[in-house]
Amino acid sequence: MRSSTLAVLAAATAVSATPRYVMYFDQWHKTTLPSKDVTAGVNYVITAFAPSTTFNSGSSYTPFMSVDQVRGLFDKGTKVCMAIGGWGDTAGFSTGAATDETRKAYAKNVATALMTLDYDCVGEFKSHSQRSTANASIDVDWEYPGGNGEDYKRVPNDQKKGEIEAYPLFLAEIKAAIGTKELSIAVPGKVGDMIAFTAEQVPKIDKAVDFINVMTYDLMNRRDNVTNHHTSLSGSKTTVETYIQRGMSPGKMNLGFAFYAKFFQTADTCTSPTGCPTVLMESPDGTDTGKSGATTFEVENFNTAEFVNVLKNGKADTTMGGQWYWDPSTKKFWTWDTPQFIAQKFAEIVNAKKLGGVMAWSLAQDSHDWSHFKAMQAGVKGM
Repeated sequence: MRSSTLAVLAAATAVSATPRYVMYFDQWHKTTLPSKDVTAGVNYVITAFAPSTTFNSGSSYTPFMSVDQVRGLFDKGTKVCMAIGGWGDTAGFSTGAATDETRKAYAKNVATALMTLDYDCVGEFKSHSQRSTANASIDVDWEYPGGNGEDYKRVPNDQKKGEIEAYPLFLAEIKAAIGTKELSIAVPGKVGDMIAFTAEQVPKIDKAVDFINVMTYDLMNRRDNVTNHHTSLSGSKTTVETYIQRGMSPGKMNLGFAFYAKFFQTADTCTSPTGCPTVLMESPDGTDTGKSGATTFEVENFNTAEFVNVLKNGKADTTMGGQWYWDPSTKKFWTWDTPQFIAQKFAEIVNAKKLGGVMAWSLAQDSHDWSHFKAMQAGVKGM
């Protein structure tokens, strides 16, 4: 009995020592998919998204691509997992987390879905009749509990205060319902958006989940009025350090990378990467004015002269750790990550802070040359 217990403990230690290499796969970008030499090493792929309202009253969900097809893009043994929610999708979570009764119902429906869908996280491929769901995984992308979500003008933050305490209870209920199956969450990178992630609540959140995907990107958005990097080394480090200070376990955290550049219209000439005034990028009612946006590193976007020019003339901000360019012809400030800065983040954040792994949004958005993807692959090998 004792020897078998030690064997189990040794196996658990071996698994936990393996870095998590997580890749989101979204339904909107799948034109050009990577080959298996590019995806080699990825041990979690999370398909996005099941609508948050799916599990308020049922458990039926059809993914945008069959799980067998998704699995075929990766190494044998890669865990195929399901994300719920996403940016702008909060209604189902708000309703589901509201009371003890709704939390239990939502959690039960999620657990039922895991037992009936083909999502699994088993170490080897099995036939449909043999496939085990013992380690199936759910990723809760509630952006953002407590407020500052897409609807923050329509539903003010003060009307969402109850979500701050309800959020960890909601997660704990889901974890209790799914048992040995894994529960992960995506959490905001901007400190100002960490409304539900207080020093009081973070330990409860941390305890409820198996791992945490930290969105260390979009650190500048359309609600800002001066330029800043959207995913710099310094900004990412601040995010990670803030969560650790509030009680999050470094080993549960995955540092986030973005396979896209962002742009913001400036009010005047911009000669530095930070502090340049922007035009109004969000209307008083919270709608987008169209003066900011994002461009992925997909191959089709390299047919546009503007984007090619931006990347060609990009400048490295070695102080903050991010790539940027101000285009005088359009008055757009651009901000993005490079393979060099990705490597630096591994050295100075992932390894230095002893994080449990990394994640990226998203799988097919780097199809121009897969250089960001490959930089992550190299970084994980060095962990």
